[in-house]
Amino acid sequence: MLIVATKKTKKSVKRKNSPRANPRISQNGTRFAGAAAHLAEIGKSFHARGWVLGTSGNFSAVISREPLRLAITSTGLDKGSLTPAQFLEMNEAANVVRGDGRPSAEALLHLAIARGVNAGAVLHTHSVWSTVLSGSHASQGGIALEGYEMLKGLADVRTHKHREWLPILENSQDMVELADHVSKTLSEIPGIHGFLLKEHGLYTWGAGLQEAKRHVEILEFLMEVLVRSGAAQSA
Repeated sequence: MLIVATKKTKKSVKRKNSPRANPRISQNGTRFAGAAAHLAEIGKSFHARGWVLGTSGNFSAVISREPLRLAITSTGLDKGSLTPAQFLEMNEAANVVRGDGRPSAEALLHLAIARGVNAGAVLHTHSVWSTVLSGSHASQGGIALEGYEMLKGLADVRTHKHREWLPILENSQDMVELADHVSKTLSEIPGIHGFLLKEHGLYTWGAGLQEAKRHVEILEFLMEVLVRSGAAQSA
């Protein structure tokens, strides 16, 4: 027997699938749009400072915890001309659920950080300073930052006498293995604000985008000071 849907039936189906009927979908969409716009501006700012030249770097912001959802840069983009439309929404398995394109293979590191330290945003830069220092200090396992007033820009740091340890992890093309290494590092060295991948770049994070952006600025400043002062050659 053929059943023909009435106008009332069609109307009820449309209402059921509309964002208004599912507040979580609507709320995620709003958060995604806001995060994408903010991340695009951050990308342009970092590019202007020489921290994400070419197609280097990637950025993300958590838009939902349960389930875990991230707004994240699509791979292979010039960060100096990012637009909100170039961002993706990614789930806890690194699968794209919104947007066109694919995330960087390093998306697994963003997920590891978001879970490991409950970060609200993760920012990855490829500056000259982080590349030089992560190579010259790799044998020491990290870099100690101490005695600088700028350290007080890091979350929960109250004095320039604070000693910040910036671990250096061996880089790898095996992102599953590298993500495991990141998770282990975050567990074994609580309280750090970032880490370096050897001859690659800086990863840092924050409770939100503003804090994560500030951490990039603080750590990039301090790494530049070390290189310009000759500390990179003394290691």
